[in-house]
Amino acid sequence: MDPVPSPQLLADAFSEFISASAVLEASYRDLQQEVAQLGSELAQRNAALSTSLEENDRMRATLQLMVESMPCGVLVLNQADRIVMMNPEARRLLTLGNSQTGSMQKLSQISQIDFQALANRPAGPFDNEISIDSPCGRRWLAISHRKLTRTPAPEGMPDLGDQLQSIWILRDITANKLAEQEREAARRATALAEISTILAHEIKNPLASMELFAGLIEQEPGEASQWIAHLRAGVRTLSAIVNNVLSLNGECRLRLRPVQLATCVENGVEFVRPIAEQAGVLLSFAAEEAGTQVSGNEDAIRQIILNIISNAIRHTEAGGSVTISCRPAKGNDGNRATVSITDTGCGMPASVMSRIFEAGFSGTGETPGLGLAVCKRLMAQHSGEIKASSQVNEGTTIQLEFPAI
Repeated sequence: MDPVPSPQLLADAFSEFISASAVLEASYRDLQQEVAQLGSELAQRNAALSTSLEENDRMRATLQLMVESMPCGVLVLNQADRIVMMNPEARRLLTLGNSQTGSMQKLSQISQIDFQALANRPAGPFDNEISIDSPCGRRWLAISHRKLTRTPAPEGMPDLGDQLQSIWILRDITANKLAEQEREAARRATALAEISTILAHEIKNPLASMELFAGLIEQEPGEASQWIAHLRAGVRTLSAIVNNVLSLNGECRLRLRPVQLATCVENGVEFVRPIAEQAGVLLSFAAEEAGTQVSGNEDAIRQIILNIISNAIRHTEAGGSVTISCRPAKGNDGNRATVSITDTGCGMPASVMSRIFEAGFSGTGETPGLGLAVCKRLMAQHSGEIKASSQVNEGTTIQLEFPAI
């Protein structure tokens, strides 16, 4: 039979039980407090997450509304070249209607636009302009694309950075193209009107003189040779005017070949001689070395000489002279051939000299100001230079420099 515990042992055990119960009760209260605090924090976080998700949904809906309302077409592609977003404007611009276009390949087939070729082009500052036929007629689209860079997704939103590949923007530029065509047509019409005005103004006087001299030939056959010289001068003046207009407004390039510069210049001098004789101006030509060759165009060189000498004659009184010389020279870039045209005319002040090669500028206002501008353009096509020097009341010198062969 087991011995009966003493009252003291029972009292001690009961005391330890009471103490342990108190500790457990205190721990339970602490645990309850922690559970309550965790529950409160969880509720706050759930509320914040719900608010964030609602905000993200609003942002997503707003973004979707913005994309759908944009006046330009928007396409978004993923890594597999699948279309993950296309706004209504893009469908309208590509005239897709109700067609299903899940991939860029399918989109290219329906729209007749090679998007893959456009995607392979390096992205630049300018859009690709595409012309397409639509039920409403020909239209032009400006198409650009950019690779999408990966950025971390906002909290609560799926991370699509590894899925999306590129975004495409399409704009209808038909109105701009039509306006551009209208501006070009207007520019051409204006240029034609200006040319017509120039020709009418410049041709009027030579034609009147030629009509007068033709009448004199008819009335006085014995003096025909004298009047014929004046007719020749008038014809060559008209030739210079027409060639200047064509040279200034033409787009064709000169055909260059090896030519003897002195011979070309002399031909130009002889061509303009009737004009000098009519004005009573002495014309003289000298060549130090007749065999120097340049890469040139004979007609263009003759036009340059004709323009410069005609201009010199216009500013030189009767009894004056225009001297033309042709000589080889050395330049920093190799052998050169130089032509100098010097007159004894009235000369020009510095304010006029700075503008004589501008198209439309005339020091006297009596001419359309095309001659020297045409010379500058033709010299540039010969890879040459044209320079001028002048002293008031002492005359002017125009110097032409051609690269020698």
